[in-house]
Amino acid sequence: MTACKYFVACSVAIATCGAFAIDEPPPLEHVLVTLPIHQTATETSLPVTVLTGEELAREASATLGQTLERLPGVHNASFGPGVGQPVIRGLSGPRVTTLQNGTRSTDASSLSADHVVAVEALLADSIEVLRGPATLLYGGGAIGGVVNVLDNRIPTTFPDDTRWGLDYRYRGATDGNMGTFRVDTALGPFAVHADALFRDTQDLEVPTGAGTDGSHRLPNTDTRATAGTVGAAFHFNSGFFGIAVNRQNNEYGLPQGGHGHQGQDHDDHAGEGEEQAAEEAAEAEEDIRLDMDQTRYDIRLQLDEPMAGFARFSGVVSLTDYEHTEFEGVEVGTVYSSDSVEGRLEGVHSPLGDLHGVLGLQVSETEFSAVGEEAFISPTESSRLGLFLVEDWHRGSWQLEGGLRFDRDELTPQGSTAPAREFNTFSASFGALYEFTKTWHVSATLTRSERAPSVEELYSNDGNSGPSTWVTHAATAAIEVGDVTLEPEESVNVDIGLLLHGETQSLRIGAYYNDFDNFINLASTGVEVGETPVRRYEQGSAEFMGLELDAHWQVLETHSGLLSLEVEMDITRGELADGSDVPRMPPLSGALGVVWEQASARYFTRLTGADKQDRPGNNEEGTDSWVRWDIGGQWHFDVSDALITLSAAVRNIRDEEIRLSTSVLRESAPEPGRSFNVGVRVEW
Repeated sequence: MTACKYFVACSVAIATCGAFAIDEPPPLEHVLVTLPIHQTATETSLPVTVLTGEELAREASATLGQTLERLPGVHNASFGPGVGQPVIRGLSGPRVTTLQNGTRSTDASSLSADHVVAVEALLADSIEVLRGPATLLYGGGAIGGVVNVLDNRIPTTFPDDTRWGLDYRYRGATDGNMGTFRVDTALGPFAVHADALFRDTQDLEVPTGAGTDGSHRLPNTDTRATAGTVGAAFHFNSGFFGIAVNRQNNEYGLPQGGHGHQGQDHDDHAGEGEEQAAEEAAEAEEDIRLDMDQTRYDIRLQLDEPMAGFARFSGVVSLTDYEHTEFEGVEVGTVYSSDSVEGRLEGVHSPLGDLHGVLGLQVSETEFSAVGEEAFISPTESSRLGLFLVEDWHRGSWQLEGGLRFDRDELTPQGSTAPAREFNTFSASFGALYEFTKTWHVSATLTRSERAPSVEELYSNDGNSGPSTWVTHAATAAIEVGDVTLEPEESVNVDIGLLLHGETQSLRIGAYYNDFDNFINLASTGVEVGETPVRRYEQGSAEFMGLELDAHWQVLETHSGLLSLEVEMDITRGELADGSDVPRMPPLSGALGVVWEQASARYFTRLTGADKQDRPGNNEEGTDSWVRWDIGGQWHFDVSDALITLSAAVRNIRDEEIRLSTSVLRESAPEPGRSFNVGVRVEW
């Protein structure tokens, strides 16, 4: 695609310009939470990206996938506007671990593409994304990467004063209203946090002719969501102890094409008038709607210098009560529930010369069930135990990192003839970071990871019980069949990066290669039962490789403002053992943005594009290339003690038809058309 060629050319130009960067010390950076022995992203060989502050406020959206989709190597697996799961380097589902303040979100998003990730980016203070294997700290499931959504629900610092915040946003493509509220204050020795969210959107508007039956709307894609949190922490001289309670409800509809309405032509209905209306009413009764409720309790203790030999000790326990109901019209189809408890202990030992490290224990117990006529996964009890040790050594311009992890997973289906399974997995990693100057770094990491098969991969439809007992997953309009004989995935990953971090320029170029044994793939078999396609979890070797580029350059600085150029690009290839392509992979993608910043205003224009995906995988449809043009601005006003930020933007100005290759619904559910968005944020 011509546009993507321009992106690559601009990327090379920016990288070349980076060679003339002034050797100045880097600016103050966000302190990482996901990596407890590193202070900033420039002090680790792992590829880490952080969204925080104004950047996060601009990018935060209704789904986690949409919030992160502009980051190189990260894409959105949308399932209509209500669901957007992150895809990291072509991997998703159980290979991408989503954390809420360091412990798993424990929702049902890994079970299926139509399940929402139970975290709210609009309430986050920062989001940290680790690309590539992060198995040592967070388990073998994190072969693709880790997304850690951080908020202040248990205040980790004691506030000096009270801070309030209100945020309202309107999104034209969904006629959607979103609002958040938060407050952080102190009551005696207690730091207190509270927040709330609401979201109400209508059916998604898409480019004319791209919607259901050639319209410009996707019926049954409206959403409603609420969330609220209350938390407090008692702070004392050597640490804090805190507790928080969060409640979420998220109701959303699935595009009709995703569950059996694709391609229906109302002009072909038998008869007109009442007969057509009756038939359309029958269709409406079959619409799939999902209602997710989650209550989560978090308890956290941190002690600084608790005993000789340790600089910090932290422990957290998270209890989650999750329920997810799928409605077919007014009838309850399937009710998914997951009651889980996860505990995590970390001890950061005192420096041993130039050696710093953390050792830890992670345990979890989960009771999962799916009840209903269309339940396709047996109730399963899962337990996990993880032990890990991660160390780094730094002297002069060198930093070396390494670690080991052992995991034991036990999965026991209830009321099923499928067998229980136990897995022992081991992971190890070694990395090196070398500083040429204070602004130029080069890094390399070698990781060997193992991942135990997940519940859905083993026990969907009782793990290949036979066509006579197979149940269709109504939300995806497919029969998904597991395999109880699956063995753990094994992955060897090599990651090489070049990083520039200066005052006026930043650049990161990364290359990676991931070699899998026993790769588990949900393959489209080409077989149908009736008119329902069969997808089966299959295992074999696979290879993934890719390149990523992220560059920011201050082009011009005058007395009236600062002009900056932003370039992002990534490409990922995935190939199975038989030479076929891994399905639902992102194509070559890129973005080029220009930003003009003043003391109280910011203006931007941005082109985002993707090449065609003509390697979609067996029995999958490809996607065309596309380019989206966005433009907008922000204005800041100081009024008394308050900071008011107004924003306005037009997204997809050209009303481009965009279909994501990472989406299961790419044929029936395109991305939003032209959208006029406005917002106001007040902080005081």
